[in-house]
Amino acid sequence: MNKKSIKERAQILSLLVEGNSLRATTRIIRDIQGGCSINTVTKLLEEVGEACAWYQDKNLRNLPCKRVQVDEIWSFVYSKQKNTPDEKKDVAGDVWTWTAICADTKLIPSWRIGSRDAATAQDFIADLAGRMAERIQLTSDGFTKYKDAVENSFGADVDYAMLVKIYGDSVEGQKRYSPAHCTGAQKRRITGNPEQSHVSTSYVERQNLTMRMSMRRFTRLTNAFSKKLDNHAHAIALHFMHYNFVRIHKSLKVTPAMAANVTQNLWSLEDVVKMSDEYWDEKNNNSN
Repeated sequence: MNKKSIKERAQILSLLVEGNSLRATTRIIRDIQGGCSINTVTKLLEEVGEACAWYQDKNLRNLPCKRVQVDEIWSFVYSKQKNTPDEKKDVAGDVWTWTAICADTKLIPSWRIGSRDAATAQDFIADLAGRMAERIQLTSDGFTKYKDAVENSFGADVDYAMLVKIYGDSVEGQKRYSPAHCTGAQKRRITGNPEQSHVSTSYVERQNLTMRMSMRRFTRLTNAFSKKLDNHAHAIALHFMHYNFVRIHKSLKVTPAMAANVTQNLWSLEDVVKMSDEYWDEKNNNSN
């Protein structure tokens, strides 16, 4: 990769986290900096994405969350599942991103990329449970795979409820582009004593919208989807690093990481680049 300065690399990341595609970012940076190739942008995403995943896995621990909401968001890599060749089904097709959000600090403490199945649900909930400092109230939608995953990971040490939404028919002529009309919701206690007023998935569903607005590859009905699973994962790790540490939350007036006492400082994208450089320097030194 053409090694750009920290400021120049931060400019590239700024465009990516605001929803620009790799090629659009390349064109804009070429005008701003006077030269840039898509290979440079792609390589930067790969390097910073890996570092962001490592940093958050290491530091999002012993978290003071009280109320956590979980959900899954659909996307696809290379092609939709029905069009994916058999030889590519391990690295392409439908991909689900499982996310958790703290309702108080708005921190994203955990996420998982995989299928919408029991195995991924178990991995995701087990990872979430290992990051909590104390008992939490947990809310999910009515997806049945959560029940066993929560029981296996938390046991009885959780106040868990499901919010099961009831849907009616879509408005005629809008079935393809609009979700079904929600006619009501049921709050179901599963474990412990969840406070009914806090049984909600509103924050995590709003985070789904943030992901679709902030990552070009999550945009629906376009050709902006990820072509490689690894780059999909790198983009998600970068997004959550920016969301947790860099982007000031409108209602909190600080970043989610600051609200959760993970850091006392407001990060910049230049700080993210510096963190990535330190990660790769240490990794390269250890491999020599």
